[in-house]
Order: sequence, then structure tokens, then C-alpha cells
Amino acid sequence: MPVLATRRVWAIVPAAGHGVRFAASTEGSAPKQYAPLHGATVLEWSLRALLGEPRVHAVVVALAADDTHWPGIAARLNSPKLQTTIGGVTRQETVANGLEFLATRAAADDWILVHDAARPCLNAADLEALLDAVGGDGAVLAAPIVDTVKRELGQRVATVDRQGLWRALTPQVFAFAQLRHALKEASLAGITVTDEAQAVERLGLRPALVQGSPFNVKITRVSDLSIAANILKMTEDTPMRVGQGFDVHAFGEGDHVILGGVRIAHPKGVVAHSDGDVVIHALCDAILGALGDGDIGRHFPDSDPRYRGADSRVFLRVVAARMQAAGLKLINADVTVLAEAPRIAAHCSAMAANLSADLGVSAQLINIKATTTERLGFIGRGEGLAALASVLLGA
Repeated sequence: MPVLATRRVWAIVPAAGHGVRFAASTEGSAPKQYAPLHGATVLEWSLRALLGEPRVHAVVVALAADDTHWPGIAARLNSPKLQTTIGGVTRQETVANGLEFLATRAAADDWILVHDAARPCLNAADLEALLDAVGGDGAVLAAPIVDTVKRELGQRVATVDRQGLWRALTPQVFAFAQLRHALKEASLAGITVTDEAQAVERLGLRPALVQGSPFNVKITRVSDLSIAANILKMTEDTPMRVGQGFDVHAFGEGDHVILGGVRIAHPKGVVAHSDGDVVIHALCDAILGALGDGDIGRHFPDSDPRYRGADSRVFLRVVAARMQAAGLKLINADVTVLAEAPRIAAHCSAMAANLSADLGVSAQLINIKATTTERLGFIGRGEGLAALASVLLGA
């Protein structure tokens, strides 16, 4: 049964802990939820998906009484959804305090979504799937265990059958009255639960397991920060731009051609205003196309005497600077030379070295190859040569 519009969704984020295992390796530092992570704090990342989900009515952050870090976070987030209350000594008490804060605000059958303050990699798709799937007994975001599981038994080690085993993640969603009663019952029984689902399960209820991303990691130790940072980098939206370029020149008088900045002996030269380097000209056009910045003719017109006989590598360096100024870099480039002659196989490595130096990237990102036109057309008749280039740019 999906979340109904008449049943509001409230989120509680227990953020009152000090992270004993985390603090042990970072003496004197802030609690783990305030550790810097990929340009923000762990807590800011953990709140991101909740604040962005339109079905979440409000987010209650339960803080330590002596918390001095939150005001700065609240100011940066500046969200009308955010509310705060004081947490407890344990996570269980903190969630219970969040429920008491909502006692005069939430209806008995409203949904309460609990998410760890130190789970910064929750993605919007998983949160949406969880809310779509929640039913009468609640729902838990979880990941099936795919590794072989071992249990230590004194001096022995036993392999555990992993069939049906899941790792419980957060968020977890339950009806307000249901979760409030479950936590009170556990407290009266002197039982400390490790998540909200455990408390609800004690009442004989069976929350649904909703498969989520295994990248929804929890920050426990300092080393987990680098793992989370890599996940965030991997999953963030990165602008990608594709460009293509083409250049052609007729053969004329001369004894060489320039391709990719490499002088190659040939019975003919090319007819061109600059040095006629079709490889670089096509590559410049491809990059400018990806930038949405016109073409090589606009930036280096053949009507300008400054460019007569110019080294085309100068053009490429200017184009590279424009690319970098736009905050983009070359992901890869693929260039095809179309010519019956000269043969370029022996020169491809030198060309790639020149292009990589001018673009400030590894030569491994640049592929140069050649083909003929099977003696068809002006290229097949040996009247000229051409080049095609395709590039991918990214942030």
C-alpha cells in the first residue's frame, strides 16, 4: 500500500550522539555528523534527500543539549522543513524524544521516517521507493548480504547461511502511534534496540524490506569518510559535453605535411592559411563544439594575417584554455585521419604526446587512427586529406 496523501510523512534524524568509535581516532574534533565531507558536513549530506523529497512534511533533527554546531548548518540549509528538539543519551532515547516532540503535531497514523545522521549517501531514488512501498507494518530500507558470512564461536569459526539475510539501512518508516508504542515497550522491558524495526518486530509486526543501494554507508570511523566521499563523487551529477569536428585540406606544393604537430615527409604539402594541420583543426572544432563556443574559423579566421603559416598547436592551447576556463576537462578524444598517403602509424604516438601536452592531459586519453577511402573521391585520388575528431568533456 503506497503512502497516502492524507497521511503525512515526518522525518526524525537522531543527531545527539558523539560517535565514541569515531571520536577515539579524532580526539578533540567535532562529532562525526559534523565532520567535513565533500564540501559540506556529514549531516548536511544526510539531510539532503529528506529535504528534497516533496512527501516529507518536516524534518526533526534531535540534537545534543550542548550542540554548538547546528546553527551554522541550519543557516546554510535554510529550509522551512527543518525543526529541532533535544535528544537523549542513547539513539533509542533520541528517537523517542523526537516522537514526543511530534506528539502534538503528528496524527496517530502519520508516517515517521527515521534516518541516521551519519548516513550521507542516501539517494533520492531509494527514498522514493521506500515511501512507495510502505504498508501497515512499516518498511525498512535494506541491502541483501552478498558476501559469505562467518560467525566466531569461541575458538571455532562457522559459516552462516546468508540466504534471506539483509543489512538494515535507514531510513525506516512506521506509523507514529505504532513506533511510539514499540519504543516505550522496549524501554519498559529494559531492552536496547539497535534500530526502530527491532522495536516494532517485538510487537509481532513484520515491516517490509525494501532493497536499497549498498552504497548507503554509515560513518562509524574516520576511514569511512573517504569511502563516502568517493561514493558522493561517483553518484553526483557531472556535466558531460560531446563535440565533433572535421577539417580538410587539398594537397599542393611542398615536401611535408603537419599532422598533430608532427612534421611528416610527403611529396606534397597542403594548401592552407596556417600550417594546415587537419588533426589539430578537427580537434579544436570538436572541443569548441562541446563548449558551444563556435568553431575554429570564428576564433582564428583565415582572413587574419596573424595566422598565416601559424603553428596550429598555438590554436589548440588557446582552445584548451577556454575549456579550462569553462570548468571542463578532456575525458577522451578520438581522431581519425582520412588519407591514402602519408601513412601515419609510426607517428601516432608522437602526435598524441603533442596533443596531450597542449591539452594538459594524459596521452592515454587521446586515440589517433587512420583510414583510407578505398580510392574513392578526392581523398582516394590523392588530392587531399581530412580528419574527424570526437571529444567528451566533463567537470
